[in-house]
Amino acid sequence: MGGGRLTDGLLHVAMGGLNHQIEHHLFPSMPTPHVRRARAIVREYCAEIGVPYHETGLVRSWAESLGQLRRASAPLRTRA
Repeated sequence: MGGGRLTDGLLHVAMGGLNHQIEHHLFPSMPTPHVRRARAIVREYCAEIGVPYHETGLVRSWAESLGQLRRASAPLRTRA
């Protein structure tokens, strides 16, 4: 996700920190300001070993999250 410091900071807040979730789980003790820099390394390594690395924008990420929640809760909604 490109942009300057302000844009990155606002995006981080809007996404609740989930914009670097992969890196956070790989390096849980890494200080938050450095996690963003790990993104390029992780993305490159994933490409090298053939593991998908999924990125999307703010609105699309919300749509994907809500879609996943809707699919996961479908059995509960049909029981009522």
